[in-house]
Amino acid sequence: MPNPTALVLLADGFEEIEAIAVVDVLRRAGAAVTVAGLRDGPIEASRKTRHLADLPLDAVGDRLFDAVVLPGGQPGANRLKADARVRETVLRHARAGKWVAAICAAPTVLQDLGLLAGRRVTSHPSVAGEFPGAVYVEDRVALDGRILTSRGPGTALEFSLKLTEVLAGAKAAGEIAAAMLACP
Repeated sequence: MPNPTALVLLADGFEEIEAIAVVDVLRRAGAAVTVAGLRDGPIEASRKTRHLADLPLDAVGDRLFDAVVLPGGQPGANRLKADARVRETVLRHARAGKWVAAICAAPTVLQDLGLLAGRRVTSHPSVAGEFPGAVYVEDRVALDGRILTSRGPGTALEFSLKLTEVLAGAKAAGEIAAAMLACP
């Protein structure tokens, strides 16, 4: 099986832990992770740390990845939701049967795109009321079809390991969790 590919989208105001944990864990699994910023140059995260994306989202074009990942944080999640390029990228991946993963407030992007009707979903409690038509759960990580959601910074490692499991297999996820001394 070839190494999985993932696209992680960064908007100013993203939650650091939610983005960096995904990139770190997936790269440990041998995934080819591309980090795309909504703009060129350093992206300022929610706690005022600055991060360099691999490339701006415009440079991604219509390329498909095995997964597209939306970190939460505010105002990052709202900026993702408002960006037409993000909306098109997420829909293109969903329509192609690829994995779509969102954490914290970012599942609201999926809700706005109509991807969560009848699906199990979780999010940060601050946006829990924004999922009419979805089956809202308070699980730390929720998987339904090819949509993976999670609650927030404290669940970012579990979210990352579950994404690794669906992309690279349970053995790879287990080995990485053990090597990182992650909670079972």
